[in-house]
Amino acid sequence: MTGSLFKGNFWSSDILSNIGYDSIIQHLNNGRKNCKEFEDFLKERASIEEKYGKDLLNLSRKKPCGQSEINTLKRALDVFKQQVDNVAQYHIQLAQTLREEARKMEEFREKQKLQRKKTELTMDAAHKQKSLQFKKTMDGWGGCFRVAFCSPVSILFWLITTKAKKNYEQKCRDKDDAELAVHRNANVVNPKQQEKLFVKLATSKTAVEDSDKAYMQHVNTLDKVREEWQSEHIKACEVLEAQECERINFFRNALWLHVNQLSQQCVTSDSMYEEVRKSLEMCSIEKDIEYFVNQRKTGQTPPAPIVYENFYCPQKNTAPPGKATGPNLGR
Repeated sequence: MTGSLFKGNFWSSDILSNIGYDSIIQHLNNGRKNCKEFEDFLKERASIEEKYGKDLLNLSRKKPCGQSEINTLKRALDVFKQQVDNVAQYHIQLAQTLREEARKMEEFREKQKLQRKKTELTMDAAHKQKSLQFKKTMDGWGGCFRVAFCSPVSILFWLITTKAKKNYEQKCRDKDDAELAVHRNANVVNPKQQEKLFVKLATSKTAVEDSDKAYMQHVNTLDKVREEWQSEHIKACEVLEAQECERINFFRNALWLHVNQLSQQCVTSDSMYEEVRKSLEMCSIEKDIEYFVNQRKTGQTPPAPIVYENFYCPQKNTAPPGKATGPNLGR
């Protein structure tokens, strides 16, 4: 980004108005609030990840899951529970990582707050100086009341300060009245009264000159204050815009990193579950059946056929398998 947009777009034609600066400060305050909200979001997400990880860990370690399986399927289940355990541990680690990112966001907020403090103090002093000098120079109660709500001290200062412009204009009116009195009474009053009028006129002219000089001096001082304030305003705009650029960049990168961490969580979890899939590929139905037979077989000879034994004819006690001789009873 080149140049500065703040210093060219936050002015007001009213010398007593600080609306441009106030607008910037409000925007930066909102930015700090947004950073705080994201910081709280990370902390809350960390709590969720930690709880989920611990619950998953308890599930993996305490809940039976196919504990009587044998051979290849048993090995696959062992891999499955181990990987679930690993996933749970990763969620707990992610929770710690998120808390660390939240801490970094908090440190960044506090750093910017301290950096802004110097600029804000300088601008507050410039605003006060500008308002006070304006009230010392310009006439009219309206000007006082426009800023009285911003600074109660200004009202007291207004009441105890002789206004340069008001004093100058009053002296001019006094001189005009003195001149008018001299012309109006030129042929009416006696010489002694005329002398008094001329003395009053001369005094009023001197007063006008003095008040004019004082008024001009105040105007020059006010304009100097205005220039100083304007210079400080430009500097403040540049500093605050640079700070806002830094905040946006930091916030953007923090959000980007957070999303990458969540993506990495998915990738890592999937790689762990891939180990389970690989173990399941090694699972053999035939081998598990054969293993069960070899481990638990009870014999290969089934029971012999049941033989019918005739009580009266022992020689006929044998019969083909599945068949029995009928009874041969004597008469």
